[in-house]
Amino acid sequence: MADDKNEPSGFKVVDRRSFTTEGSRRDEETSEVRKPEPPSQKAARPEIIEPGMTETGEAEFSEEPTGFETLVSYLSTTTMFQLGLIAGPGGERIPPDMNNAHRTIDLLQVLQEKTKGNLTPNESRLLDDVLYELRMTFVELQKRQARKG
Repeated sequence: MADDKNEPSGFKVVDRRSFTTEGSRRDEETSEVRKPEPPSQKAARPEIIEPGMTETGEAEFSEEPTGFETLVSYLSTTTMFQLGLIAGPGGERIPPDMNNAHRTIDLLQVLQEKTKGNLTPNESRLLDDVLYELRMTFVELQKRQARKG
């Protein structure tokens, strides 16, 4: 994409400095405001629409709600990955990272403590169940490592 200095960029420039370049105090009324010119048709629409982009060039997002359940799911999946229970991107086995798994479980516990009384019964049950399962899995993996080492 070539930089064309003559085409308007659509930005509004407002000089809000209190003093002029000569050092004298600037009057509020004399500060210059340039209004943006409408962008050209060429700049308003991308030539190629990439996957995940709308015709206006904005990113498309799924309509799925991203709420509390999504956050808990994300953190629990991260913990399972850190515990070595989920294969890596190429399908290879990832060794457990017990320290970071412990930290992520602690984050879920902090989330539980900070949201106490503000969750629906389903959200509370989900968080309780996820924490219980992750803690039990963590302890089991610690026991296995202790037997091996």
